[in-house]
Amino acid sequence: MSRLAERFKALREAGRTALIPYLTAGDPHPDATVDYMHTLVAAGADVVELGVPFTDPMADGPVIQAACERALVHGTSLRNVLDMVERFRQDNVDTPVVLMGYLNPIDAMGLDAFSARAAEAGVDGVLIVDMTAEETPEIVPTLKQYALDPVCLIAPTTGESRMARICENAGGFIYYVSFKGVTGSASLDTSTLAEHVGHIRAASALPVAVGFGIRTPENAADVSRVADAVVVGSALVAQIAEYGEDRTAAQAALRATLGGMRSAIDTQDQNRQEARRA
Repeated sequence: MSRLAERFKALREAGRTALIPYLTAGDPHPDATVDYMHTLVAAGADVVELGVPFTDPMADGPVIQAACERALVHGTSLRNVLDMVERFRQDNVDTPVVLMGYLNPIDAMGLDAFSARAAEAGVDGVLIVDMTAEETPEIVPTLKQYALDPVCLIAPTTGESRMARICENAGGFIYYVSFKGVTGSASLDTSTLAEHVGHIRAASALPVAVGFGIRTPENAADVSRVADAVVVGSALVAQIAEYGEDRTAAQAALRATLGGMRSAIDTQDQNRQEARRA
């Protein structure tokens, strides 16, 4: 059983919702990333999503685009990101790590070489934002050969037939994009989430994570009512940008923001369990 499967199994048995924070690797400097990863775990992260900086992050809004630019100024490459994961694993062998990025850097490195190095470094899942349903059958077997879970995106606009193809090839968890647009671009509307998540669960037994637009503890708690995992990205990346090279202040802000979300989710989970027992 993969680290992701084990983590979600343990959370499900405990009646808890996963919290998955996102960081752009190399932002604001490559030597800060591993420390920030440990900070997020200490604040309550169940899985860490690590973004691979890219020159054209088309699915990301201005906050993460700027983070990619800052990381690329320091020459942060896919190989550097894998080295960061390996350093993280020196002190943490339990927390799953999912790489989020685009296909071009993987193609440049070579899919087989990337997969082998990612597995060696301790990566557990790979989310390729611009990997289409048509491309999935060509890429997924190699990822799975190296025990890398192919995490896949589903959007509100995804049709039933395409959703079925995506779910057939996905691994680890399904990432549901909570609204149309780029990351950090709109306020979260939780009123229709249950219906969409229900459609995904009808097509796949994998856990469903919901991201995009989660900025506050209240957002996180609302999403935890219907999802197996809550993903938060832009709110954290914005704090890293705000504090820049003041890493002590940045870490304190990350702890406070993620800790607040963790507490709100835990309260919601506890209320749900008590309601079931009543």
